[in-house]
Amino acid sequence: MNTFKQAAIKVLEKVKKPLHYNEITRLSLESGFLETEGATPEATMNSQIVIDIKKKKGASDFIKIAPGTFALNPNKKEEKITPKIIEFEKTEEEKINIAGGFTGKGGEYLVCSKLLFRGFNASIMSVDVGMDIVAVKDNLLFGIQVKTSNLNKFNTYVFDIRKVSFERHNNGNIFYIFVLHSENKDDFLILPLHEIEKKIHEKSILEIMKGERLRVNIKVRDNKVYLGNMNHEMGYFLNNWNLIK
Repeated sequence: MNTFKQAAIKVLEKVKKPLHYNEITRLSLESGFLETEGATPEATMNSQIVIDIKKKKGASDFIKIAPGTFALNPNKKEEKITPKIIEFEKTEEEKINIAGGFTGKGGEYLVCSKLLFRGFNASIMSVDVGMDIVAVKDNLLFGIQVKTSNLNKFNTYVFDIRKVSFERHNNGNIFYIFVLHSENKDDFLILPLHEIEKKIHEKSILEIMKGERLRVNIKVRDNKVYLGNMNHEMGYFLNNWNLIK
């Protein structure tokens, strides 16, 4: 998985011109260069680039062109990697990963509680082997994969699924539940495995990173939910727990 800075470098190399950090973030997410569950990825992107310039100065990959606008540094100096810089960057990445870990685990507990209230004997897996929750009801076994994302400033929820995990668990009663988290409420887009396969075929779910991951963009527009683009309205699957049967 790319860091925010690695994603920014890829975007700026691709467009070959300075960009505002909001645009860098948007293109990083849309291109599949960046995976994050954070609520404010654009703020994190800005912070990571600014800190990199401040800490490394002329050895940074970036230069600031205007307020909030950055380009690749054409005169980048040879960087002397010190233990202090390595430790600092490691700490910054850990902070981002920990924040995402809280979000992901919170989503799992939300889904598990919803299933319990609906009469499922549901349990979060102790070890992540591709399924987050196993649930039983009426002698039927269900595997639940939970993905959680915060609503970003582009009114979009961004999720990534590892292709190898998806292919490993592609039979049986498998469901993907996408937790759409915002400050006001949580919604749940509940998709059976066959629906995921259908949307991949229709290219509303895209393969990214040379086929290693599947990118799921869920957009909120005029109180309606769309998958990938405006041709795939997903209202039927929103909060429809009766699909799990």
